[in-house]
Amino acid sequence: MSAPFNSTHPHTVEKIGGTSIAATEQVFDNVLIGERTGAGIYNRIFVVSAYAGMTDLLLEHKKTGEAGVYGNFIANDADCSWEQALDAVDGAMRAKNAEIFDDSKSRAVADAFVDERICELRDCLNNVGQLREHGHFRLTEPLADLREMLAAAGEALSAHNTALLLRDRGVNGVFVDLSRWQGDRPSLDERILQGLKNIDLSTQLPIVTGYALCQGGMVSRYDRGYSEITFSRAAVITGACEAIIHKEFHLSSADPRLVGERNARKIGLTNYDVADQLANLGMEAIHPGAGRGLRQSNISLRVKNIFHRNDEGTLICGDYVSATPRVEIIAGSREMFALEFFEQDMVGEKGYDATILEALTRHRVAIVSKSSNANTITHYLSAPAKLVRRVINDLEIKYPGATIAVHSVSMVSLIGSDLDAPGLILKAMAALGNAGVKVLGLQHQIRNVDIQFIVAREDFENTIRQLHKAMIEPRIAAIQDTQPNVAA
Repeated sequence: MSAPFNSTHPHTVEKIGGTSIAATEQVFDNVLIGERTGAGIYNRIFVVSAYAGMTDLLLEHKKTGEAGVYGNFIANDADCSWEQALDAVDGAMRAKNAEIFDDSKSRAVADAFVDERICELRDCLNNVGQLREHGHFRLTEPLADLREMLAAAGEALSAHNTALLLRDRGVNGVFVDLSRWQGDRPSLDERILQGLKNIDLSTQLPIVTGYALCQGGMVSRYDRGYSEITFSRAAVITGACEAIIHKEFHLSSADPRLVGERNARKIGLTNYDVADQLANLGMEAIHPGAGRGLRQSNISLRVKNIFHRNDEGTLICGDYVSATPRVEIIAGSREMFALEFFEQDMVGEKGYDATILEALTRHRVAIVSKSSNANTITHYLSAPAKLVRRVINDLEIKYPGATIAVHSVSMVSLIGSDLDAPGLILKAMAALGNAGVKVLGLQHQIRNVDIQFIVAREDFENTIRQLHKAMIEPRIAAIQDTQPNVAA
């Protein structure tokens, strides 16, 4: 598909995440402007997330589940707590404006934008609230739309402010608002094309909202990963030469906080298969749906650190395979549940697995991995305990003779583009055994891109440290790696 705007040079599509966009000065100094001047500033499209914490206030806290505006509205408390929650959003948005704008006129424009969006949200909430008082109406669809509208407000603020700040600095920043609610609901690709159709990339720097109003709803389909989907589709349909994600950390061999900043190393080069394994563990490399579109369009993805202006980051390609088999990254998920389904009469019978999967799907429980033998099926799940409990209740009704147990566990994975090295698992097991770590389970696929170790939650951090020490640090020392460490 040809680009829907005027551009005589190759362009990139770049995404700035919520924590990164909140670090305003670093983003402007190292990403948006930095050492660039004149024409060098342009031929880039930026997709931005909401400021860190803003979507939590609008919907609910991503990790704790604490209710935001939407959560309070759904609760329908008599004291109208959603109004207090919306007032908190209003205050947080104004506080962010006060923090980042030195120019009083620009701050007034930014505050007026907040006034407009908060007023729209308040009117909508009041109208839906009044409709809710009448028992004749089913509000499933209006409530879903309300959730979408609330989420959109976060991206609208950060994108509007970023474009305004660019203009304050003499750059022709253009606010591209894909979040604006209107009558028509085009497809996501059509919505992006509509927003960019009049942009001249050689003289304009578009700042695009990570939320886009489109068919099916972004939050409903992609949960909190919707901004990466917008970013990916923008890169694909405009024919970007490269897609870039700016984060506040390097994609490194392990979490530097666990293995030490001196020991962790930037990966530098890997493939989309590795990125998929990280996404499966809940790691923030790239949403799997976003990575899929880039991979299928043969667009490489670069992950860069906003604090390291001149570092090229890590390039993720479709066809890369390490020259020699090796572990590239050690990552994991601390909070997991092992759902163990045992039925003595399962041998030779069909239907058990399908029923379990149907229950997990119905309750929207994320499956990280699974294993089975003659009479036991175990699913490793990343989900709140209450959802796992609902699945168990359903299965106990369906199979009263089964024994169903749930275990709190952690998973740590060795990941690499090629792990086909003789003795690799034995070496890893020896390292863990010598450190006193008991391995509760082991998953190894024929494709040799990841090896999953199931351990007790109290052993999670030590498992990562010991595996990194055994599998990665000796290689770094042996070849005197020239890449800067994560702290460089």
